[in-house]
Amino acid sequence: MPVKLGKKVATLEGVCAVEEAEPLLAWLREHPRGRVNLARLEHPHTAVLQVLMALGPAVSAPPKDRELAAWLLPAMGAGEREEAAAP
Repeated sequence: MPVKLGKKVATLEGVCAVEEAEPLLAWLREHPRGRVNLARLEHPHTAVLQVLMALGPAVSAPPKDRELAAWLLPAMGAGEREEAAAP
């Protein structure tokens, strides 16, 4: 299963298809402080990408693929919230 939903972290692995978007959205809404682990993510469907962009969850592990990380993390606003929260 490409999306594993835990108590505090949602892990996205491999190719995340459109069917993964709705459960991910529901989990992120239920866990507003939840984090996403993207280390093993290879390709998110645009619906999954839209969920990540809209809710902007904290990232516990960025994608190992540097090209994916280079465009996905800024699209999610990753880093902006952490910088704003820092004293």
